[in-house]
Amino acid sequence: MDLTAISPALLVASLMVAATPLLLAAIGELVVERAGVLNLGVEGMMITGAICGFAISVETGSPYIGLIAAALGGAALSLLFALLTQFALANQVASGLALTLFGLGFSALIGQGYVGLKPPSMGRLSIPGLSDLPFFGRVLFGHDPVLYFGLALTLATWIFLRFTRAGLVLRAVGENHDAAHALGYKVVRIRILAILFGGACAGLGGAYISLVRVPQWTEGMTAGIGWIALALVVFASWKPGGLLLGAYLFGGLTVLQLNLQAAGVAIPVEYLAMSPYLITIVVLVFLSSRRSLTPGSLGRIFHASN
Repeated sequence: MDLTAISPALLVASLMVAATPLLLAAIGELVVERAGVLNLGVEGMMITGAICGFAISVETGSPYIGLIAAALGGAALSLLFALLTQFALANQVASGLALTLFGLGFSALIGQGYVGLKPPSMGRLSIPGLSDLPFFGRVLFGHDPVLYFGLALTLATWIFLRFTRAGLVLRAVGENHDAAHALGYKVVRIRILAILFGGACAGLGGAYISLVRVPQWTEGMTAGIGWIALALVVFASWKPGGLLLGAYLFGGLTVLQLNLQAAGVAIPVEYLAMSPYLITIVVLVFLSSRRSLTPGSLGRIFHASN
C-alpha cells in the first residue's frame, strides 16, 4: 500500500470532473421539480445525450457541436415526456420510467456503430500565469469549458429562483398550480419550458461522460448517475447550493475509492465501489433532516378546468 502515490491536486481536479455530469443533470431536474413536475426519466435523457453528443462529435469532428446535439437530444426526449404529462395528463411516475427505458434502448440501438471509436478531444481553458500556479493552477484553472459552465449554471439557477420574477412565478406554479392558474399564469407553458430545460441539462451531463470523463461510447455508460441526480435533488431540499455540495461529495468519494484501489489499500474492492453511494446518501439524509422545501404541487396533474 502506497498512499504517497495519490496526488492531492490531481485528486481534487478529478473530483471536479467526476461531479460535473451529476451536477448538470441535477440542476436541470431541480428546476423541473420546482415547477411541480416529477420527471424520473433523467437516466434516459442522460444516456440519449451521451450517444447524441458522441455520434455528432465523431461525425463532425467538433465536440462543441456534439454538446449542442446532446442538449437537443435530451430536450427532444423530455418533450415527449411533456406531451404525455402536460397534454395527455399521463401519470408522471410511469411516464418518467418509460422515458428511461426508451432512452436506454434507443441509445443502445444507434450506438452500435460507435463502439471502440474515440471522439475529438475537447480543449482545456488555460489562463497564462494562473494555470502554472502550484496546486491551485491544476485544481482551478486547467479544466474544460463545460466544467466551468456547470458551476456558472448552478449560480445562475440560484439567482434565477431567488431573485427574479420569472423564478418566483415558476416556484409559485410548483407550490400551488391552481392558485397560479387563477392569477393568470400559464401553468402548462411554464412547466413545458422547465421540462425542456431539464432535458437539455441531462443531455449535456450525459455527453460530458462520453466526451470528457470517459471519452468513448459504451452501452449504459451513465451507470445510474441519473438516479443519483434524482435523489440528490430531494436530499438537497431543492436548493442549488445543496446540489453543488452533494455532487462534489459524490464525485470526491468516487475518485477517492479509485485512487485507494490503485494504491493497493487492503479493503475489498466491492466495499470501496459502494462507498461513494453509501456515504453520499448518509450525509445528504442528515442534511435533508432540516426543514424540507418540497414543492406543494410536485407530481400532481394539472388541468385548466380545475
